[in-house]
Amino acid sequence: MKQQQSEDPLIPAHGEIAAGPAEASATRLERLETTRMLKMASSTHAYVRGNTVKFYEWLAQSPVARTLPHGPPVWICGDCHLGNLGPLADADGRVDIQIRDLDQSVIGNPAHDLIRLGLSLATAARGSDLPGVTTAHMVEQMIDGYELALSDPDSDRSAPEPNVVRSVRRRALGRRWKHLAAERLEAVEPRIPLGKRFWALSDQERHALETLFQDDAVRGLVLGLAHRDDGDKVRLVDAAYWMKGCSSLGKLRYAAIVAIGGSRKAPNSIAMIDLKEAGPAAAPSSDRDAMPADHAARVVAGARALAPNLGERMLATSLLGVPIVMRELMPQDLKLEVDQFSRNEAVRAAHHLAYIVGKAHAQQMSIEERRRWRATLLDHRGAGLDAPSWLWQSVVALMATHEAAYLEHCRTYALGRKTA
Repeated sequence: MKQQQSEDPLIPAHGEIAAGPAEASATRLERLETTRMLKMASSTHAYVRGNTVKFYEWLAQSPVARTLPHGPPVWICGDCHLGNLGPLADADGRVDIQIRDLDQSVIGNPAHDLIRLGLSLATAARGSDLPGVTTAHMVEQMIDGYELALSDPDSDRSAPEPNVVRSVRRRALGRRWKHLAAERLEAVEPRIPLGKRFWALSDQERHALETLFQDDAVRGLVLGLAHRDDGDKVRLVDAAYWMKGCSSLGKLRYAAIVAIGGSRKAPNSIAMIDLKEAGPAAAPSSDRDAMPADHAARVVAGARALAPNLGERMLATSLLGVPIVMRELMPQDLKLEVDQFSRNEAVRAAHHLAYIVGKAHAQQMSIEERRRWRATLLDHRGAGLDAPSWLWQSVVALMATHEAAYLEHCRTYALGRKTA
């Protein structure tokens, strides 16, 4: 082990650096697996969020899979759970509620996003001790909100934002760099504190990142936000491996801080960059030939179609021989966290969030495609406000499967801790 030093006064020493990528990888995988097991054991809702692959496997095995309608082939989120919706800032700082994670995005069946969102909302409702009647109303309101978006995606006729959405939007509008730094870095200074979330880099990783940030396309991404000069210099200040979310298991994930313009000791501004390996999507595609073969390019294409605020801040590149998606983290980027739903808030949130998803889908469709897809959804509905049977039955079947698997996961985790 050796101490890393830097000639740049903005770059702090990192302490001990792993001797090589193999050693770093083995240690990380062990720590990531432990963290993943713990997170997914926290609740059924967390288990659903971290189990996208199984979600599609179990959906395909369900008898209801044969009854699913097939909408126009458009870019879908592929992992449309509650936590993947929230405020996103565009390059000029304007904030909209959009889909915020597109790792699983594919050209596919929009019905899959509805089922994934319905399951997420249902497990959130269960976690809030809401009765099954409320879940039934939530699924009904999902379809109402989604159909509203299909009827006129360019309109702002959505229902008033529920409090859970309005409050996070207001919080996003008031955030600045200091809030992002305090939240992500636990300090405002331009450094990444190594510890529970951020881990030391190998020499090979640091060299690869330093080389990457000298690339013109990467420099263009960083300077693409408003109020930055095209002639500014971009310098890597600090970087670390980032343990973030269950989806990071076995994948490369880095956080980087860059200084923009000014001098080495007094840059004009500081930015935090997220670099995440892009792997194969679990979501089934209805038109693979229409998607980029490179996984990072696929993610960026999906983001630009579904969440333009985010897509314009993303770049597909590569690092250490694997496809990487880069994006600058903005202080306004937040996700919806629902610890406790009230009955009214749960129903209103279901309507509004399905409207957001429907708008993202509908803006990719022609007027005729929207009309046909809306007619298909209406044909599957019963009398009154009854939700389509395929959606309700999918949510019920997947709730049962995920609940059983979650309890088994908890048992495995408890036994592992007992024998450790």
